[in-house]
Parts: sequence; C-alpha cells; structure tokens
Amino acid sequence: SKTAMHYTGGILRHAKSFVAITNPLVNSYKRLVPGYEAPVNVAWSMRNRSPLVRVPARRGMGTRIEVRMPDPSCNPYLAFAVMLASGLDGVKNRMDPGEPVDRNVFKMSEREKRRLRIEQLPANLSEALDNLQKDDVVKDSLGDHILRHFMEAKRAEWSEYISRVQPWEVEKYLETY
Repeated sequence: SKTAMHYTGGILRHAKSFVAITNPLVNSYKRLVPGYEAPVNVAWSMRNRSPLVRVPARRGMGTRIEVRMPDPSCNPYLAFAVMLASGLDGVKNRMDPGEPVDRNVFKMSEREKRRLRIEQLPANLSEALDNLQKDDVVKDSLGDHILRHFMEAKRAEWSEYISRVQPWEVEKYLETY
C-alpha cells in the first residue's frame, strides 16, 4: 500500500539517526560492517536480505516490513518508539523509499551504490550520536529527559572507549613501531 511505502520511506530517511538507539553500544558497530550478515545499506528489498529493510513475500493483511539492524542490546521500548516515529513521519510527509534493490548490495561496487543512492549506516557509535543530534523527529520521539541522559551516557562511553588501548592494538603495533 502507499501507506506502507511511505512508512518504509520514513524508516529509511531516519535510520542513520535512530541507529544510535537501536545499536547503542560501541560493540554494536562491530557487526554493522559491509559484507557481513547485518545490513549497513540504507535501502529496501522484497527479495534479498542485504538491504536494511526487507518486505517478505506475503501480501495482504500479513504484509510487514523487517528493519534488520537493531542490536539485541537495545532497549526495545526506545527502539520501537524511534522506529514508529520515523515510519509515521514518512506517512505524514509521504516519503518515497525509492525503488527496491533486488540485487545483493554486498556485491555491488561503491560506484554502483552511489549511482543507486544507497547510503551506509554510521560506522561507529560517535557518528550515530552525531546523526541523532541532528534529527528532530527521532529526538522528539525520545523526549528531552531520555535524550539528554542517553546522549550523556553514550558520549561518556565513547570517550572511555577511544581513550583505552585495546589488546589488538598492542599485539598489532607494539613490536612493529
């Protein structure tokens, strides 16, 4: 239906912002890597699982969309609130999700993705928080109190993470440099 298409358009439009809520840990972004199972491509499809949103084959009253990037660590109440607000914004503003991408996005070149206007989700929590801070629809769905405390906690988490030397870094660089 047109309503479902607009809803999907809203999900795609706001995904780069609400990913901070649906993928709230530093570690969440280690599974959102191009070429793996978790989708990083902001697109939709009816035939494959590489885009962010999948519309399974069943039609009629059983039709649904699957938003495939939420991490199991997310607060489900906040995740559903931001996804619902995003989808409803799409319905309200008649957002077009674009054409479905029925080929495997993982196998496309960067040039082909640009031609099809397929964007990628943020690569880390800090980028996701920056996007969240700019998106009034997603921010308003959380309310000032939750947004302020969430942003403070996650910015502190990011600062702590980037200030620590990880075992991989020691193993990789200690003897080399």
